[in-house]
Amino acid sequence: MADETGLVTADDNVGWQFDNTYSKLPNVFFAPAKPATVRAPRLAILNHRLADELGLDVGRLSAETVAALFAGQILPSGSQPIAQAYAGHQFGNFTMLGDGRAILLGEHRTPTGRLVDIQLKGAGQTHFSRRGDGRAALGPMLREYLISEAMFALGIPTTRSLAVVTTGEPVYRESSLPGAILTRVAASHIRVGTFEYFAARHDEANLRVLADYAINRHYPEVVDAPNRYLEFFQAVVDRQASLIARWQLVGFIHGVMNTDNMAISGETIDYGPCAFMNAYRVDTVFSSIDRTGRYAYGNQPAIAQWNQARFAETLLPMLDSDQEKAVQIGLEVLGQYPALFEQYWLSGMREKLGMQSAEAGDLELVQSLLAWMQKSHADFTNTFRALSSDDAMSGELSGDPDFAAWHSQWQQRLGREGRPITLLYASMRAVNPAVIPRNHKVEEALAAAEDRDDLSVLHRLLEVLATPYQAGPNLTPYQEIPPDDCSYRTFCGT
Repeated sequence: MADETGLVTADDNVGWQFDNTYSKLPNVFFAPAKPATVRAPRLAILNHRLADELGLDVGRLSAETVAALFAGQILPSGSQPIAQAYAGHQFGNFTMLGDGRAILLGEHRTPTGRLVDIQLKGAGQTHFSRRGDGRAALGPMLREYLISEAMFALGIPTTRSLAVVTTGEPVYRESSLPGAILTRVAASHIRVGTFEYFAARHDEANLRVLADYAINRHYPEVVDAPNRYLEFFQAVVDRQASLIARWQLVGFIHGVMNTDNMAISGETIDYGPCAFMNAYRVDTVFSSIDRTGRYAYGNQPAIAQWNQARFAETLLPMLDSDQEKAVQIGLEVLGQYPALFEQYWLSGMREKLGMQSAEAGDLELVQSLLAWMQKSHADFTNTFRALSSDDAMSGELSGDPDFAAWHSQWQQRLGREGRPITLLYASMRAVNPAVIPRNHKVEEALAAAEDRDDLSVLHRLLEVLATPYQAGPNLTPYQEIPPDDCSYRTFCGT
């Protein structure tokens, strides 16, 4: 059955419950979009667990219909495809943007009542594509699927990946690559850059419409606040401080922290040249396009504050009618960010080191460990996991006198809490992952999928990463450190 745009809609509803609030906003917020026709859609991977959480019974459809559905060849009943308008500071430079290769099908209401965006990434050109082809390659789409699901398992707020389909058509980057489309699930796709879009147009009326919409959707607790735009800003800053702290605590490097890649909801979004750090180095950069290290691991907290400053600039008319007062209000909130970040980060580090209480010297204790790790090129994940058992002083670390001195100081700190060592180690293992998506393992899985059409390596890796805090007999290959990780580079896929 075709709708008024000529697109085929699904007669057999598998449980979609679309409630498309964003497309009810003024037309300037988006442009109608139509997924491109593709030659031979084929399902590469489907997230059955997430489908169940969304209340979708895709098992009732044939493999061909499922592939067509997630390739945008069949539209779910009730969907309303659009491309969203937004702008962004990309590596510090402002650009007017928009969904150039992503199409929002609409917002689905889950069985728990939560409203989530359903988006096709790589579904073809839109009104905002400029000179881009609107397509995506299989490798980057599988990377996003893999890393976003790993982040979810680690307990970090993130968008999710529902499916990846191949299109049966090549896309051209440095070479010809198999084309693919990712179905992404998000709390929403409202970004700092969405606010920048309207600020750049000097469209204060629609800035307020956007702010009210974001508040209603993501921060309903401040709807009736007397200074709701101020409290909205404070809430966004708080969520971002918490999110970036969580990234730092697992060694995650986003790679492209542009303002159009910072979601107002507080979720991690847009997994392009992202990766996890192995040896602890604050200057670690994996992205091939980050030539100056702007988005290095150690810079991520400060960049998040810089992005929030850009967000504050868009909110100034709503913070106070007097611009000088509005600027002062914004600066006061931004000034709270470093302390908020340190609070979340230090709290997380205390948990990683088994400390339940807070003492004045905890920050210095953590910093001295990190300084030793930096000097020793110690693996970030494996070091904290080793500390979560008796392995730390019975393994290779025991021969280092500097580490031994730190370990003795740490043991004295723990002794003042008086907890049984078995409970202490158990609490540490609950927050220190045994496995992360090691870069060489990610590349191994992507190469098998791209070069040999073999998804089995990816499935094994996903199975391991689904329970990252659990030890197991077969984890050793996933914990090994690659021999030359410093030369590792990731690419954005556009």
